[in-house]
Amino acid sequence: MTTPPQQPLFIDGEYTAAPDARSFEVISPATGEPVGSIPLPTAADLDRAVAAAHRAQRSWAGVNVWERAAVCHRIADEIDRRRDALARLQTLEQGKPLAESVADVTEAAQLFRLHAEDAVRLNGETLLSRDNSKRMFTFHRPVGTWGIITPWNFPLLMFAEFAAPGLATGNALVVKPPVHTPLTVLKAMEAVSAAGLPGGLVNILPGDGSFGDALVRHRGIHAIGFIGSSATGAAIQAAAGLKRSLMECSGNGPLVVLADADVDAAAKAAVDGAYPCAGQVCCATERVIVHTDVHDAFVDAVLRESERVVLGDPLDERTVLGPLNNEGVARKMDRHMADARERGARVLLGGRRRAGMPTGLYYEFTVVDGVPEDSLLSREESFGPVVPIITGRDEDDLLRIANDDALGLQGAVFTRSMTSAYRFIEEMEVGQVIVNESNNWWDINMPFGGAGARSTGWGRIGGKWTLMDMTDTRTGVISL
Repeated sequence: MTTPPQQPLFIDGEYTAAPDARSFEVISPATGEPVGSIPLPTAADLDRAVAAAHRAQRSWAGVNVWERAAVCHRIADEIDRRRDALARLQTLEQGKPLAESVADVTEAAQLFRLHAEDAVRLNGETLLSRDNSKRMFTFHRPVGTWGIITPWNFPLLMFAEFAAPGLATGNALVVKPPVHTPLTVLKAMEAVSAAGLPGGLVNILPGDGSFGDALVRHRGIHAIGFIGSSATGAAIQAAAGLKRSLMECSGNGPLVVLADADVDAAAKAAVDGAYPCAGQVCCATERVIVHTDVHDAFVDAVLRESERVVLGDPLDERTVLGPLNNEGVARKMDRHMADARERGARVLLGGRRRAGMPTGLYYEFTVVDGVPEDSLLSREESFGPVVPIITGRDEDDLLRIANDDALGLQGAVFTRSMTSAYRFIEEMEVGQVIVNESNNWWDINMPFGGAGARSTGWGRIGGKWTLMDMTDTRTGVISL
């Protein structure tokens, strides 16, 4: 086995070698071979990155928004030029099929274009005052330096979800990607530099949980952006205190199939929501709640749809289901499946790791029927390629089951009735309700985030709403 190349940190616009630092080896979940290694950043590296971000942000905030937008458009162009190389690297370190990685890189570039256009249209308002001698108006100002913590399931895309709106509105970022998947984001800094972004505005320091805690607590970090698990999100918020934050946490979203649904379309949507990124998606098919009248037809349709899910080498164009990313998430799937079996659920397909593969992370596409409401498959986010099926008696019962959960990120409902569709849109306790489409559907221009009174965070990722969350609304009052 050859020693993988070490990818330096990215601080103050330059790749920074750290030959004496502790290193972390990035292992491909697809092959079990090392892809590269990274130096683990130190407290001194963090201080240097934050100082660089402060210097750069003070100047960047004064740059005309049209000029900032032009730089974001150039970043998009440079990412597009490197699409194939970035996609292949992401597949190697993350494990998702190459076609998915190509789509991720393409969408990351689109985000820079979208938010460039959003920023030049982020208008304030003129407000009417009770005092005729006053004129009031609002406008948006950057918050300052954001500490960004991104997950391993969408390494480049979720970096772009913060970087594009953050840069377009005049902020700077110190980003901590996870140690499992840091290489694609680090490599993408070549595109950022080639686009002419001033040094210091984006700093990339992959690290472990203790480094993330130091980032959140650093006095020079003004705001926190996080995508990841609810447990980690709660720890971050406890450490962050009153700092501004944008938090997108775990989902366990239901896909509800009513008695009048197009059963074949619902089954296709359930499968389509379960296998992308090996089910490691916050809005994946986590619970399918089916009316008893259409249960049998739905199960048959799901099993037919499952035949097209090919598990294998993510670099093989025939593969649509790659390996899980790491042993921790694989053990969670093992635990959830063992619990389901103990509680009497029926495993109709899969339910185990596939033997004879290059690593132990290849999990078979799984369909489980008769899932009890109190099982781990129902109560927790499984984060694996599984369709868990729960049965309800009537519309009220289906809605009750859907809302009987601490997580409320995104849900879906299949029905031919506009009345029922509107009821679920208004009464399902999630941030977004998708009608007659996969739970896993989203658009970069929609506001995506959790519902109130649920452990899924706050703020919105997508469209103009992220720019509003990453800026301060400033009010001016003039006395005439």
